[in-house]
Amino acid sequence: MGVRHFLSLNDLDRAEVVSLIESAIRLKRWRRDGYRPRLFEGRTLAMIFEKSSTRTRVSFEVAMAEGGGNAIFLSTRESQLGRGEPPEDTARVLSEMADAIMIRTFEHAMVERVAAVARVPVINGLTNSLHPCQVLADLVTYFEHRGEIRGRRVAWIGDGNNMCNSYINAAALMDFELRIATPEGYEPEHLEHVGEGGRVSLVRDPVQAVADADLVVTDVWASMGQEEEAAARREVFRSYQVDAALMAHAAPSALFMHCLPAHRGEEVAAEVIDHPDSVVWDEAGNRLHAQKALLEFLLRAQ
Repeated sequence: MGVRHFLSLNDLDRAEVVSLIESAIRLKRWRRDGYRPRLFEGRTLAMIFEKSSTRTRVSFEVAMAEGGGNAIFLSTRESQLGRGEPPEDTARVLSEMADAIMIRTFEHAMVERVAAVARVPVINGLTNSLHPCQVLADLVTYFEHRGEIRGRRVAWIGDGNNMCNSYINAAALMDFELRIATPEGYEPEHLEHVGEGGRVSLVRDPVQAVADADLVVTDVWASMGQEEEAAARREVFRSYQVDAALMAHAAPSALFMHCLPAHRGEEVAAEVIDHPDSVVWDEAGNRLHAQKALLEFLLRAQ
């Protein structure tokens, strides 16, 4: 079998995603019971970071360490990428030394260029366009707490950013309805999928998006690289905060998710994210288990 990459959720089919979700939940249960299988004995993951990180770095490093492998951290400031080496050359070199490559960067073209020549699996740890690892963890969290997501209603509230784009991919792949509420001018890149098969719709009113939703998701209003826009964005998005009043329009059993870091009092009220029933912390922790399952899948496919 040829090398498999994970640049977006579209690199998997539905059956593979469900299998990964089941594997992640099983690995989480085993870890809780004190069993940590040596999935990555003798394996090395090279991690390239152009964007800073907490959850992505820790989850991948812990995944490799608990599985008996190693993870190497490379920032663009401290590697030859930062001195102008083409990504293709870095990919060729790392393919000679590591068993997989994870990249967290700005431009999606960067991961595509690396994957085009790499002879080992390449994982998109985040780009400005997509964040598939996080949405995979979100799916694990939903299945864990509510079961099958097919036919459910998901509301995305806020900026049409990389997370929103990956949720659009997930809606088509996993067959759930996605309602996106975002201000004019802040729509997601993948607008061509809006209206496709009735799965994805775009509205301006957060209440309309959240009505009877089974899952409500948001993210920061200004992502990394948009710090200079933060003040202006706070004004534009002021009516898009997820608070208890907005959540009251969702289904009684609705879950709230946020990929973190969160700005309480901006995109989410403390009363929502810090509620005793909040699954946001499970969602963050599931990055570890989802990525263990993903790494096992990709390395096994080589």
